Amino acid sequence: MSELAIEHVTVRFGEHVVLDDVELLVGNGEIVCVLGPSGSGKSTLLRAIAGLEPLAAGRVVRDGTDLAGVPPERRGLGLMFQDPTLFPHRDVLANASFGPRMQGTSPTGADARAQELLGLVGLAGYDHRRVNELSGGEQQRVALARALAPAPALLMLDEPLGALDRRLRERLVDDIGALFRELHQSVLFVTHDHDEAFGLADRVAILHAGRVEQVGPPTALWERPANEFVASFLGWNVVELGATGRVAIRPDALHFDRRNGTLDGVVAARTFRRDHWSVRVELDRARGVGAPESVVDVLVRDAAPPIPGERVRLRIEAGGTVSV
Repeated sequence: MSELAIEHVTVRFGEHVVLDDVELLVGNGEIVCVLGPSGSGKSTLLRAIAGLEPLAAGRVVRDGTDLAGVPPERRGLGLMFQDPTLFPHRDVLANASFGPRMQGTSPTGADARAQELLGLVGLAGYDHRRVNELSGGEQQRVALARALAPAPALLMLDEPLGALDRRLRERLVDDIGALFRELHQSVLFVTHDHDEAFGLADRVAILHAGRVEQVGPPTALWERPANEFVASFLGWNVVELGATGRVAIRPDALHFDRRNGTLDGVVAARTFRRDHWSVRVELDRARGVGAPESVVDVLVRDAAPPIPGERVRLRIEAGGTVSV
């Protein structure tokens, strides 16, 4: 496949800086997920790489070649969006074979390539189905086969699973991750969904307000967020602990413990989350140090967590905090 380097890329819309000195590397055969909230610049980054958005500074380099001046259609990059945008008047095979045909591949060769990819995405035998007869998940699989059929050096995906229900998204994350690794496909995958990014990526880049805050393997990011934004965005609790200062606490590192706890508070709410409870606790001012009030979320797998209004004491598990 291919290696892509984004070097000090800046994109402006008028006076507004949308991407600010972004640096990122996608290695040969590597899956990199760009994770961030809405408005962080994720889609703009893909458009800049594809040559659809002019750079105010920096450069995009593929396999050592600066892509400045190379038109989008000659960059060897595939791009797939949340909306599959299939051709409604063509059947599944015609949609999937579109890219190779545009490259000049013979109709027989293009159809053979498309059938190979349709088989890999789990749609063997769907060749002559109309796309408007397919489910949302099946349409996304066709769109993926169409994006992969021209054998792009790098495949870029912009929230491709965002319109699907959670159960289907989880299944597709597993399926497409296995497919990309089987094909040794270099991938840049944009999402705002933590589970998608962490379940799919070799490395995750956290993007915020146009800047890359942290890059690393999913486990490294979760275990040691680099700053307050990353910690909060990933679901850690960020609080003032008096003389200790501002710290981030993993939700699963907080435990209700009347005997050994060091933080006192009142349960404000509790919510069931499929396999656990999320219990929100309003902390008292830290005793004797005058820290401001804080709110923390506690992950509880017990059958009967404390109820709203109940006074509680919390213990912080050793190694469950980082200074931010």
